[in-house]
Amino acid sequence: MSRLTRMMAAAAVPLCLLGAAPADRPAPGSEAPAGEEWPIFRGDTHLTGVARGALPSSLDRLWTFQAGGGIESSAAVAQGSVFFGSLDGRLYCVAIGSGELKWTYEGGAPIKSSPSIFDDTVYFGDEKGVFHAVKAKDGKRRFAFQSDAAIVSSATVASGNVIFGSNDNNLYALSVATGTLAWKLATGSYVYGTPALAGDPREPAIVSAGCDGYLRVVRARDGAEIKKLELGAYVGASPAVDGGRAFVGTFENEVLGIDLQTPKIIWRYEHPERKFPYYSSAAVSGSVVVVGGRDKMVHALDAATGRSLWIMSARAKVDSSPVIVGERVFTATTGGDIMALNLATGELVWQFETGSSITASPAVAAGRLLIGTTDGVMYAFGGK
Repeated sequence: MSRLTRMMAAAAVPLCLLGAAPADRPAPGSEAPAGEEWPIFRGDTHLTGVARGALPSSLDRLWTFQAGGGIESSAAVAQGSVFFGSLDGRLYCVAIGSGELKWTYEGGAPIKSSPSIFDDTVYFGDEKGVFHAVKAKDGKRRFAFQSDAAIVSSATVASGNVIFGSNDNNLYALSVATGTLAWKLATGSYVYGTPALAGDPREPAIVSAGCDGYLRVVRARDGAEIKKLELGAYVGASPAVDGGRAFVGTFENEVLGIDLQTPKIIWRYEHPERKFPYYSSAAVSGSVVVVGGRDKMVHALDAATGRSLWIMSARAKVDSSPVIVGERVFTATTGGDIMALNLATGELVWQFETGSSITASPAVAAGRLLIGTTDGVMYAFGGK
């Protein structure tokens, strides 16, 4: 029985299904059914953390893949392949159905940035500040761009540009066609978070929060700063955008709900007793916002008011960003637990213990849940 407990308005007994024994790897070349993809960190360009597809009610471990270094990069999925970076400096591409290696790309420095896939190109940054674009089919380099510090941010594509943040205190936009600099916008500090898209798809804007304590709305075409809101706190998470609002946790122990039109902070949530930062990026679906905390808790909040709906207590910090799949939410802890919670109540309904710390976030596609650990193992879960 798990030692995990819940803090909820109405007590209930959690159902804890511990991970089964390792499954045999499927035959080489076997593939998952065609279907959904997960092409970017958080699953879509609004960074909502909501899966479009489904997962089986019961999950088994289908395969594992051992990388040459730890995995802090969250996986991306496209074209029947899983793409992820490793601290060994390689980008890996493996078959989603079997876990068999297709190719590797030598980046030359540890990779913490989660890859993004647009139009058959994989984009990611590394710890030496190089932003890479490689072909998804074979891992051949398309272009590389040198920034002045590490790139942890993932990228998004809008208005013909691929856009990402860097620890050299800039937002960058490169031409997707040539890799040349289209524009850059100076900020006051590191930009860890991935930029989210918002506004009119014909003239999209990006929403970016950074370590300088500001949230910015920036025109994707030319980098013009449209709006700027002081948050009063260091932000390492990526904003989730839904219905004209953004949701993001801060290192001042708060989760914020932000009206992007005004812009203004419309609510603040802080646990009444446990004051810990939020590095996890929020997931938002309809009226519910879910976020993990370094207080060893998963929090569900009302999207309109920030009122606490439920709190689930875990055994370790939750830096992993939750993913909502139907009526469940999946996340992981630095203690090595992968968990599924009931979205309505916070009840624990499934758990797998990896034995290694997890800071990467789940990816969900083609009936698979994919997540890596700091000991370099990529896991795939699904129905047998």
